[in-house]
Amino acid sequence: MTEPQVWTMIGVMATVFFGTMTLISTMFTRVVRSEIGGLRGEMHAGIGGLRGEMNAGIDGLRAEMNARFDAVDARFNAVDVRFEAVNARFDAMNDRIDNLDRDVHTLTEREMNRDN
Repeated sequence: MTEPQVWTMIGVMATVFFGTMTLISTMFTRVVRSEIGGLRGEMHAGIGGLRGEMNAGIDGLRAEMNARFDAVDARFNAVDVRFEAVNARFDAMNDRIDNLDRDVHTLTEREMNRDN
């Protein structure tokens, strides 16, 4: 082989080498991008599923808490009605005591005026 042929072979081999490196790096980049895209899809699906489960759990907890608060409100309303009945009875007793006090006062004054 002559010197120009050797340099031509070196040029061809360098071109093939750089072409192969370019092809391999391009294919590697595409594979990495597709794997990352697949991982991204799986992560979105997993996070979406987790979000759905969390929302369902929170909605269930919210419904249960609302039911319990409604039950407590109902109990307090029943207690309020009972307190109103007790207050009405106490008011009636106060009226009776006031009437009794008035009657005792009247009787006491009558007895005291009788002695004079």
